[in-house]
Amino acid sequence: MTETREGKVLEHIARQLVEDPSAVVVTETTDHDILKLHLGVGEPDVGKVIGRGGRMAKAVRALLKVVATRDGAKVDLEID
Repeated sequence: MTETREGKVLEHIARQLVEDPSAVVVTETTDHDILKLHLGVGEPDVGKVIGRGGRMAKAVRALLKVVATRDGAKVDLEID
């Protein structure tokens, strides 16, 4: 289970996008002052999370940036 608001938001969004919500895994690490979120989904769902031309991933990153800015943090998302 994720601990930060950013992680919870990412997990909620990802579970709504994929066919197999149980395969969604969000891990959090901190590197200096940047929160790094790693999103893992099932192999067939990677394309749904990234979206055509990366548009979905860009939108998710924008939402995470808004949440992080409200908390006074910086966030980085990697999709595996």
